[in-house]
Formats: sequence, C-alpha cells, structure tokens
Amino acid sequence: MKIIAGGVAKTEVAEVLRPLLRPGDTVVVGTDMDAAVQLRSGEADYYLGTCHTGAGASLGVLVGLLGSDKTHTFGRSLPSVETIQAAVDEGNLAFGFSLDQAQEVVPALWAALDERRQRADS
Repeated sequence: MKIIAGGVAKTEVAEVLRPLLRPGDTVVVGTDMDAAVQLRSGEADYYLGTCHTGAGASLGVLVGLLGSDKTHTFGRSLPSVETIQAAVDEGNLAFGFSLDQAQEVVPALWAALDERRQRADS
C-alpha cells in the first residue's frame, strides 16, 4: 500500500505512520496535486491531508479532481473509530483532518485502512 501524506503537517503524518506500516507499504510526503495524479492513475492508494481546519486546504484539490465521493474530511472534530471506519468503508481515497489531531487520527485511520485491505485479501 502506498500512502501520500500532504498538507501543513505532512511530515508529522508520515512520521506517525511509518512505524505502523507493514513490510512493503510506503508513505511519501507529497502535495495534493501529486496525490491526485497518483490516486487517479493507481500509483498510490490513499492520501492523508492536513490543514488548520481539516476541511479546506487539506482536500480542496482532491475534491475537485477525484470527486466528493472519493474524499472525506473529518474537519475539526476528533473522529470516533466508528466514524473513521465508515469513511474508509465508503471507499474514500483521500482523508482530511486538522493538523493538531495527527497523533490521534493517523493510527486509527491506518488501522481502518489496513483492516479494509485484509478483508479484501481474504
């Protein structure tokens, strides 16, 4: 699985995510434009974007290029595990959240993405 971390706290998101990954998975720091191109072409699987509100700059380009049915913002609220799981199960590829919530959101979002992959593989 390849994940692109973008937005204001992209480096922090990548640092939180790296120790959670399975062998063969990667996280790269990139831009929203990089992510849009790579998600559309299948070169990347997911995008985790951060901004101050979790709703604007974290996903603006991706909503425009992928469509709102492939993007989900958690905004300023700290999402529950159930909310994260539902967003993943809906088939979203890009997720936006507030930069000050990376420590909480990234591990929970990774768990949901990894679980979805395991279900798909079985």
